[in-house]
Amino acid sequence: MGFWERIEQFDHRWIYLLVGLAVIIPFIFPASFPVSITPEAQSLYDTVEALPDSSVVMLVFDYYPSTMAETEPMAIAAARHFFSKDCRVITLSNIPLGGPSMAETVTRRIANEYGKKYGTDFVNLGYKYGYVSVLKGMGQSIEDIFPTDNSGTPLSQLPLMDSVKNYDDVKFIFEVADNATADYWISIVNAGYGVPMGVGMTAVMAPKFYSFFGSKQIVGLLGGMKGAAEYEILIGHKDAAFRGMDVQSLVHLLIIGFVVLGNIGFFVSRKHRRRIGK
Repeated sequence: MGFWERIEQFDHRWIYLLVGLAVIIPFIFPASFPVSITPEAQSLYDTVEALPDSSVVMLVFDYYPSTMAETEPMAIAAARHFFSKDCRVITLSNIPLGGPSMAETVTRRIANEYGKKYGTDFVNLGYKYGYVSVLKGMGQSIEDIFPTDNSGTPLSQLPLMDSVKNYDDVKFIFEVADNATADYWISIVNAGYGVPMGVGMTAVMAPKFYSFFGSKQIVGLLGGMKGAAEYEILIGHKDAAFRGMDVQSLVHLLIIGFVVLGNIGFFVSRKHRRRIGK
């Protein structure tokens, strides 16, 4: 039996094994495939870099646990960037299933890396039902909408919130989402109150938001795991998304190789069978 005939009869279980190895190996031996920086990611980074020290920013966790592989690295990279700039960070979520707890976990972990103190350097407002009313209401008074933080502490007892009454006191908002809530942040908060915004979206939803970047309603956009990897590179802290891009790139190359070999094998074998038929 020739080589191409063997390819046609290749046991599919070997494919699963090779794909599994392609997923595991980059975590042990990083390949460091190149990741190009898009103008949207660069603009987001430059905007945050230009913020004055001690600026108040909002980091919004509007994604479900099912998309954490794509979205959470964006939130982590943004938190690192904000804290490295000594920004004071307010987190919240319009997602009841996991949003507040993910905000709490991510922000506290990254805050500890930079020696930041809860209540003074960062606050988690948690979740409030009815996000359209919430977004509009915070334009008048954040404390009226969120009388307490996520753990039930009155905002009046948190030093950070003494100087933050509404959107007028917020210099930048970064929304990480896997759903349509980002549209409302742009149409209500950016359009209505003029707060500069950046958006991090799942890869499947990101194309819609390029038009918002073009119209300058958002200052930056991260799309999927690649967008998160770009941001990690820009802040100088390669983490989960960058490693994930290694895995994704290697698996894609492997699958392309299988497709090429399979098609070559098919045509070579067909040609051979025709010759035998003659």
